[in-house]
Amino acid sequence: MNEIKINRIYKHFKGDYYLVVDVASHSETKEKYVVYRRLYGDGSLWIRPLDMFLSKVDHEKYPEVKQQYRFELQEIKSIVK
Repeated sequence: MNEIKINRIYKHFKGDYYLVVDVASHSETKEKYVVYRRLYGDGSLWIRPLDMFLSKVDHEKYPEVKQQYRFELQEIKSIVK
């Protein structure tokens, strides 16, 4: 299983990019949720269960997808030397 990295950019298997803001816990169930922000459109804030965020792509349902996981960390290098 992947490990979440805070303040890093992830790509959803359908193509859009998101900034992981933090991981939060449900106050009653203690379930972990990823808090993330769209890097397009209105830049709104979203949550998703941690297990779902880290899950693998269903390649039977999406056979054309090359990405292994639903969200994958992007290594973005600086252009400044």
